[in-house]
Amino acid sequence: MPDSTSKDTGSSILRALNILEIVANTPQPMTPAEINRSLKLPKPTIHRLCSQLEEAGFLQPRLDGRGLLPGPKLNKIALGVLSNNDFLRTQRHVILQRLSEKLGETCNISIPSGGEMIYFDRVETHWPLRVQLQINDRVPLHCTASGKLFLSELSSIKRSRLLARLPLDSYTPNTLTSAEALKPELRQIRQNSVGLDNEEFLQGMIAVAVPIRDSEGRLYAALAMHAPTARLSLAQAQEHVPAIREAAAELALLMDEEQNENATDAD
Repeated sequence: MPDSTSKDTGSSILRALNILEIVANTPQPMTPAEINRSLKLPKPTIHRLCSQLEEAGFLQPRLDGRGLLPGPKLNKIALGVLSNNDFLRTQRHVILQRLSEKLGETCNISIPSGGEMIYFDRVETHWPLRVQLQINDRVPLHCTASGKLFLSELSSIKRSRLLARLPLDSYTPNTLTSAEALKPELRQIRQNSVGLDNEEFLQGMIAVAVPIRDSEGRLYAALAMHAPTARLSLAQAQEHVPAIREAAAELALLMDEEQNENATDAD
């Protein structure tokens, strides 16, 4: 006889995938009721599945709490799919390489992953004095330029919940180790859309980061440069922000074009 448990599990998996597909292909945030217009699931079922997907990080509420957006795990999957495209990977690396050569410093793309940022792509400076961090390395949110940029984009409730469960360890004398201490800096970062690391993760290293956004203005990755203080001050690094923003816009456009091509191929 067929295993009814397996059938139910399969049905739940397909329903969850359908929900993710609808949210990923809709430019604006969607409530469970709006998602359910085409699925026509029982009301308790759609709310349960959306809640589970949010708790797992595949969906996340909009900053004001109204409607659901792709979460960090869904964004990571999307970036993973994009990263497996040889043409896109080459073009992305060309942009990073050009920026690194222009600034004379290491540049990287990172994405949020749980309570950390993970290096997605990276180009090292040619200088012998540099920090040895690699692709797929994970760094904390509370003391890195990209991590603080991501935190600044969260709603205050979402950010408070996240910081409450993270170990806000001290890495250097400059590390901010409490949500209260981080609050004014995150407010400033949100206003400027520039994340800063003033020797907070590694002593003797500074960094600045700007968002890479999708066509709806949502942050799904961060573009950063970092340098040793023996070569560059934080103030000097901030002078490079316009160039970093320009490269971030190129990266966003490149990824949007690829997503549009994938959607056209799927149709």
